[in-house]
Amino acid sequence: MTIDRIVFAVAGSFILISLLLAHYYSDLWLWFTAFVGVNLLQSAFTGFCPMAMILKKMGFKSGCAF
Repeated sequence: MTIDRIVFAVAGSFILISLLLAHYYSDLWLWFTAFVGVNLLQSAFTGFCPMAMILKKMGFKSGCAF
């Protein structure tokens, strides 16, 4: 798996998990959903993604986006 696919899979998982937590526990979990969304948006414009940098240092193969 490339870094791109891992980042997208983790971001999607975080969003779905936080939506489930917001539904069953507290609406405050929607702030985590917003944080993930803002991070995805800023990485689209700047190309800076902390998770991609960590995965690159761990030796994962680069993709097209990161």
